[in-house]
Amino acid sequence: MIKAGSIDKGTFLLFKGDPYLVTEREFVNPGKGSAFCRLKLKNLRTGQVLRETMKTQDNAEEIAVEEKDVQYLFTDGEGYHFMYTDTYEQFEIPVAGFEEKRYFMREGETFRVVMWESQPLDIKIPYKMVFTVTQAEDAIKGDTVTGATKNVVLETGLTVRVPIFIKQGEKIMINTESKEYVERVNG
Repeated sequence: MIKAGSIDKGTFLLFKGDPYLVTEREFVNPGKGSAFCRLKLKNLRTGQVLRETMKTQDNAEEIAVEEKDVQYLFTDGEGYHFMYTDTYEQFEIPVAGFEEKRYFMREGETFRVVMWESQPLDIKIPYKMVFTVTQAEDAIKGDTVTGATKNVVLETGLTVRVPIFIKQGEKIMINTESKEYVERVNG
């Protein structure tokens, strides 16, 4: 058990019989009354998002999860196929609930999978990743407005807004949480 006041973003909880990940946490200490926490919880089985308010002295059931290194092999449209890097055993995670992860997974790369009771709950994607631009519009001559941007398509199919100087074939760094351009990568 964990006190609600000690819950942080990234904590895994058992709530209403299902595993949840705390995606947002706001601590509120009003002038009158007791302090409380506003939590945004993501159901790791269904992807459903709940908003809960708990008094800081209330208890919640924290679950012990384990992270394992896995290599991404491929997707068949219904599931992502992975292999444990230590045992070479292969397993599948259904695409449902993880549709957005496909834009950041390339075959052969290593990721961390969060496991609970030998069930995969989440695929951890690095905060920043480098991708190659496969499609880019040409910049329009004279379009030098400060902060001018255009759309490009990355090797995984993700469309991102970038500065107009980015060309096809260049490598760029992307923030995987916001899906935004960070910087151009040389080399």
